Amino acid sequence: MVVHSQDNPAVRVRFCDRFRPDEDRVHYAIEACAPGLNARVDEVVAWIWDADLVPFLEELARDFRGWDGERVWQNNDHDLTLKAVFRAGGHVGLTWTLRPWPTAVGGWEGSVTTWLEAGEQMSALAADLRHFLHENWSDRG
Repeated sequence: MVVHSQDNPAVRVRFCDRFRPDEDRVHYAIEACAPGLNARVDEVVAWIWDADLVPFLEELARDFRGWDGERVWQNNDHDLTLKAVFRAGGHVGLTWTLRPWPTAVGGWEGSVTTWLEAGEQMSALAADLRHFLHENWSDRG
C-alpha cells in the first residue's frame, strides 16, 4: 500500500511485507521516500488490542473541516510516529517519522510529509490501511 503526496508524487510512504505471527499483532515494513531519501524500518508492530493507526486516520477523515494545532499518533515501540496538521483549502499534512530502535546508540530518524485532501483521500487512506493491516489473513505467518 502506497501513500503519495498530492503536492509532490516523488514523496511517498509504502507499507509492505506484512505478516501475522499470532492473533495479537501484525508486523510490517514501512518505507519513506523523497528526493534524496530512501528509508525503511522492518518489523513495525501493530498490536490488535491497542490503539492502532487506522482509528487515528479515520478520526482525521471525520474532521475534514479542520482543526487547530497538531495531532500525533505513535506506535508502542516508538519506531513510527505520525503527525497531522490541517491547512487552509482542506488539506492534511501527514509527517511520517521513522525511527528504528529509538533507544539504541547511533540510531537514525527520517521523516517525509505527504499532503492529502482532508475528506475523501483521508477516508480512502484509512480504508486501505485497515485492509492492509487487518483483513485477508490467508497469509498467516
